[in-house]
Amino acid sequence: MRVARHYLISGEVQGVGFRFFAQRVAARHQVVGHVRNLEDGRVEVLGEGLPESLEGFKHDLAAGPLMARVEQVEEVSIEPTGHYTAFRIER
Repeated sequence: MRVARHYLISGEVQGVGFRFFAQRVAARHQVVGHVRNLEDGRVEVLGEGLPESLEGFKHDLAAGPLMARVEQVEEVSIEPTGHYTAFRIER
């Protein structure tokens, strides 16, 4: 059963390769969706996949890439759309 989550990541998460990191860990966990920077300095992530895949994905997002400092990961369960076939970086 596929589930979906919307994440808002705050801290020092822009300009440190966070979107590319999210794309790599999404592939590792077989999660589809997207990631994008927000104007307020946070990063928004939408992920769809198996529940256990999204748990691992969230764990990795909370750790972030080496140069990032993640302060908070807000998570909201949403309905999966089924529209995603890959994980992409949006501008």
